Amino acid sequence: MSDLPQNIFPEFANMLGREAKESLLGQRGVVVWLSGLSGSGKSTIANALERKFHVAGRFTQILDGDNIRSGLNSNLGFSAEDRTENIRRIAEVAKLFKDAGVITIASFITPREDLRAQARAIIGSDDLVEVYVKAGFETCARRDVKGLYAKAAAGGVKDFTGKDQEFEEPKNSDIVLDTDTETKEETLARLEGFLEEHRSKRLLSDTSPGFSPK
Repeated sequence: MSDLPQNIFPEFANMLGREAKESLLGQRGVVVWLSGLSGSGKSTIANALERKFHVAGRFTQILDGDNIRSGLNSNLGFSAEDRTENIRRIAEVAKLFKDAGVITIASFITPREDLRAQARAIIGSDDLVEVYVKAGFETCARRDVKGLYAKAAAGGVKDFTGKDQEFEEPKNSDIVLDTDTETKEETLARLEGFLEEHRSKRLLSDTSPGFSPK
């Protein structure tokens, strides 16, 4: 707080606490952060996971890269500096949702380890599940669901991850989902199983984000 300007006086201590909001929702706020190359399957997994949570009676919010860049972060590009600011803002938003008791699913390329460490530091390790959605550049280029790989190959997309900028493979992810070798159904089932297994460990208590109805 000492680094804040002298005219800034945060009200956090006077606001209704996280526990009260989690109690109201009957769930624990947590952030499931999906990282991986464009086209690896992050958004597909995020959307399917949200629907699973919804059927189980859980309250969720997806933060998706393209959605965020069309609004909140529309003023940012893809330079190293802008990527850092992009992830900082997203992590701060995810923290707000988490503190409100919302199960937040963040789907972002997050190409560098320092970016993932930044998100972890802002959100808090105990409230973050890091998921690496693994797929090779060639696989993603073959899928090219958004046409970005073709544009990048033709020089129409600058600072493209995997071509112009390196994607650093995560070393600290909680689970790796290999969409090169697994179907969407297999990948989602493994993620569901992982989250259920960790209800009694990291995602503590009966109000943690499991898939059993409340």
